[in-house]
Amino acid sequence: MWPDAPKTEELLFQAKDGNESAVNQLMGRHRNSLRQLVRMRLDQKIQRRVGVSDVVQDVLVEANRRIQRYLDNPVMPFHLWLRQIARDRIIDAHRRHRTSARRSVDREQAVSAPRGYDQSSFQLAAMLNDNRLTPAAAALQKEMARRVEQALTKLEDKDCEIIVMRHYEMLTNQEIASALSLTEPAASMRYLRAIRRLKSVLQQEDSKSTMMEQGK
Repeated sequence: MWPDAPKTEELLFQAKDGNESAVNQLMGRHRNSLRQLVRMRLDQKIQRRVGVSDVVQDVLVEANRRIQRYLDNPVMPFHLWLRQIARDRIIDAHRRHRTSARRSVDREQAVSAPRGYDQSSFQLAAMLNDNRLTPAAAALQKEMARRVEQALTKLEDKDCEIIVMRHYEMLTNQEIASALSLTEPAASMRYLRAIRRLKSVLQQEDSKSTMMEQGK
């Protein structure tokens, strides 16, 4: 999801030497990733009022304002730093439109289960099914993706958050640990617990569907 790290590190080195062109390149090469992140994280009801591009532009403006402080003390990888600014902007948007996203706002979390990310959702569904997908099941990818996305909305925020970070933002366990201020073992344990809970939700939904079918 994010641009390759070696080129980013090279541009950061140039930016620290005062190269403004390098700063502009840094922001430009991360724009599409930020757009994908905001589109994924911003509540869909809010997106009817707030343009994704407008949020991305706000993030880039704020990042430009803070870039020197980051260069002086890069406490985390550049893309995680940008992600943090984007998260703050998404929370701000949720707060400003409280009636449209009460769940996200009240908990003050930038958590919104992704919708319409069929490939990531399908891959997650395949993993939960131990990759044992029959040709018939593979033909129902879109339905499987929908079920996973629906199940994510039923998890607690911290469980939804870490699964989205891992499977939709494609962050490594090390990156997740840094972003959440956890140790790597703690991040790994939280992820495994979240996956177990997601699997349990899906199994419960399967049981309900079976009972409904039998009751017809």
